[in-house]
Amino acid sequence: MKVALVHYWLLGSRGGEKVLEAICRIFPDADIFTLFYDPESVPALIRSKNVKASFLNPFQSFYRSLLPLMPMALEAFDLRPYDLIISSESGPAKGVLTSSTTRHLCYCHTPMRYLWELYPAYRNEFHQSLMARALMAPIASYLRTWDYATAARVDTFMANSRNVKHRIWKTYRRKSRVVYPPVPVESFHHSTTSDYFLIVSEMVAYKRLNYAVQTFARNGRKLKIVGDGPEYPHLRKMAAKNVEFCGRIPDHELRELYAKSTALLMPGEEDFGMTMVESLASGKPVIALSRGGALDIVENGCGVLYAEPMETYLEDALRAFDRVESLMDPAHLKLRASAFSEAVFERRFRAVLNRCRSEDVPEHASAAPFVTLPQVVSGKVRPSIAHDGRRGFPTVVEPTD
Repeated sequence: MKVALVHYWLLGSRGGEKVLEAICRIFPDADIFTLFYDPESVPALIRSKNVKASFLNPFQSFYRSLLPLMPMALEAFDLRPYDLIISSESGPAKGVLTSSTTRHLCYCHTPMRYLWELYPAYRNEFHQSLMARALMAPIASYLRTWDYATAARVDTFMANSRNVKHRIWKTYRRKSRVVYPPVPVESFHHSTTSDYFLIVSEMVAYKRLNYAVQTFARNGRKLKIVGDGPEYPHLRKMAAKNVEFCGRIPDHELRELYAKSTALLMPGEEDFGMTMVESLASGKPVIALSRGGALDIVENGCGVLYAEPMETYLEDALRAFDRVESLMDPAHLKLRASAFSEAVFERRFRAVLNRCRSEDVPEHASAAPFVTLPQVVSGKVRPSIAHDGRRGFPTVVEPTD
């Protein structure tokens, strides 16, 4: 069986790329198709594969601005030789064209939130430029129509959380099966707390880091933030000396920060939230907004959830954490994290794949009748119905005198 993996873009190493790595281990001979590809920014396993980038790749430095052209670029991929297509979607990926005999599975991290549920925020809050707002409306309308239509090109959807399962149904009216993303939980360790809270996040508006930074700037607790992004200058201005920006750091340094932290903060709604699992795997609890993936991950005894993305709610959650911190058991947290291991992911992924294959086998049924025209009665052609299971086109027999 020839397999192709389609990933939206390969310009970094975040959650989506970690899932792609895990799928590569299941299908080691698969080819990879992507809109944009920077070999230096992705893991070695992905670099070792046959990666084919779209015709937009030379313009990757401003890839987000090329969103209106991405449908055309995806549909330009020639996937005829492949028996199985697995698309990894957060940005556009499932829109590829396949033959009628090809099976297409989509592992959906989320429908494109900037086109659907977050569109009003992007339209009215996140974009300050009037020109950007004016251009966004017609482009987003076209892309929503295309995105909805391409859901029909997928045979089976997999969702990375119950949260995304609901979004897939709400957006596309398609059912999906939940397969949680893989986390290398065995690679994390626990250490003595160094009295700081930790955020690991891309610095973009919808992550809602602003009210978390404001809360810590006011209460004086130590906070370390790992990550980078366009919101950094804005966050830097509102931060106090007790808030430290660590930027992007190597994995081994990040594991040390997890191990010595007091708890991980998750101030925004995550599709799933692999960083929460990484914190639990380090024996550290999570303080999170009670939405999205946090509802799948943070069970009783694993942290504190709060209702609204506001400073007062976060402050209350921190005080609640102070009261229960001594009751948190690192062994229990690690056990919870093990439910999201790489081995569990592979087992569930293969189970969905095998179920899809079994659905491809048609049930036994009697052959449909077809019409032949061999009989001539009184100079007229009379059709007869044959049930012998053969398929073909009827033959017209001319009447004879």
